[in-house]
Amino acid sequence: MRRFLIAVMLCAATVPGFAQVSVSIGQPGFYGRIDIGDAPRPVLIHPQPVVIRPAAAASPIYLHVPVEHSRNWGSYCGRYNACSQPVYFVQSSWYNDVYVPHYQKAHPGKGWAKGHDKAPGKGHGKGHGKGRDD
Repeated sequence: MRRFLIAVMLCAATVPGFAQVSVSIGQPGFYGRIDIGDAPRPVLIHPQPVVIRPAAAASPIYLHVPVEHSRNWGSYCGRYNACSQPVYFVQSSWYNDVYVPHYQKAHPGKGWAKGHDKAPGKGHGKGHGKGRDD
């Protein structure tokens, strides 16, 4: 039985579909909470924050999420630990064209490696962001 489990683990490790891609803040294809800080004012999907479960005096947060997540926020807010907070969804075009360059300038050496293609569809978003939100 032990040999069988080892064989299964070795097979799983060699199958390309099991590879995980790590994308962090400041990179195209990142989805999650962003710290606006001194970045230019974000372009939002909705002018009012979205709240699923009201909480006492929670501050709004800014999130970059796939369009389908923002449209059905009640089903996805748990993934972002944001069901009890007011949420502003930023547009992907603002995130990619304004926030990513601003973040990279403010945090040299972090985020997206210089020289990589920023064009969509290069596999950095793991298939997210099929729709347009601007």
